[in-house]
Amino acid sequence: MRDVIEQLRSWLAEGEAVALATVVATYRSAPRQPGASMVVGPRGEVIGSVSGGCVEGSVYELGQQVRVDGCPVLQRYGVSDDDALSVGLTCGGTLDVFVEKVTSETFVQLDEVASAIRDDTPVAVATVVAGPEERVGRRLLIWSDRVDGSTGSARIDHAVSTDAAGLLGAGRSAMLTYGPSGDRRGVGLDVFVESFVPRPRMIVFGAIDFAAAVARLGGFLGYRVTVCDARPIFATASRFPGADDVVVEWPHRYLKNEADAGRTDRRTALCVLTHDPKFDVPLLQVALRLSEVGYIGVMGSRRTHEDRLVRLRAEGLTDREIDRMSSPVGLDLGARTPEETAVSIAAELIAQRWGGSGARLADGGGPIHRP
Repeated sequence: MRDVIEQLRSWLAEGEAVALATVVATYRSAPRQPGASMVVGPRGEVIGSVSGGCVEGSVYELGQQVRVDGCPVLQRYGVSDDDALSVGLTCGGTLDVFVEKVTSETFVQLDEVASAIRDDTPVAVATVVAGPEERVGRRLLIWSDRVDGSTGSARIDHAVSTDAAGLLGAGRSAMLTYGPSGDRRGVGLDVFVESFVPRPRMIVFGAIDFAAAVARLGGFLGYRVTVCDARPIFATASRFPGADDVVVEWPHRYLKNEADAGRTDRRTALCVLTHDPKFDVPLLQVALRLSEVGYIGVMGSRRTHEDRLVRLRAEGLTDREIDRMSSPVGLDLGARTPEETAVSIAAELIAQRWGGSGARLADGGGPIHRP
């Protein structure tokens, strides 16, 4: 919903009714993750996607129907369906899509959700997608300090809000199953919890042309990007339009302050592009000892890398700490230009996140998408 919420708000503010289709569960090699959304607008417009093209036509027709009759539908698409080829899901996966009619009356908290997403305030939206007719489509909003909305049952509200708070804390979206009265061991009531948490951070150290390309691609991948350099003449917003923030500070000081303030976590990616010992050695002394940072990529030639290893060991870093560093940074794509190098770094980030090997898919076998 993050990708469609502003247009959704616009239509609802105009008093229009739309159909919102959301992927609520996937199995095997499904093309999109839970939370992927598509909106069918009041005049047949479409924004967003639930499958990357596989079943869009079928979901569109279903959305048109739901927008008119107002009856929500939980629809499963997959290769086991008799009409799998007709809807186009030939990738071997299965996905469940919940389609509901949305108006300003049925989703009164939409503006609050949009504001939370814009302000990087964590919030979870829990929607009943299957169960007793009178509960389907009802939703709860779960914040760190409060709960809004209701499923129509205080017992169910308590169970869902408690479980959704745990998912929100972990930054996860998931389908939860309960008994009709909120029994966690029961079945018959399915609730999809979509968690919206602040974007993961990418901090790029070194105000060079490669940093501009990495910042642009980092933003494209969904990171909140900060470029940091101690040289004010180079670290300017005009040179890095793809960055959310440009900071003039010694890199090691900035990173330590951010870590001490709790603004780094396991999703944080550090890209050290300075390849200058006076900057990167003090910085890496801090970075490699931050267990909560997920990725540390360091630019430089193999000769620069070997010299850097000697300097880091001389500063007392252990082999285990040094092994956390990806250096030289990126996958072996034969990249030459700043833009190609940024793609190489992004490819390594994606491979690390999902457990990919970086090898050509054409040379392998088995599932393309890993759990």
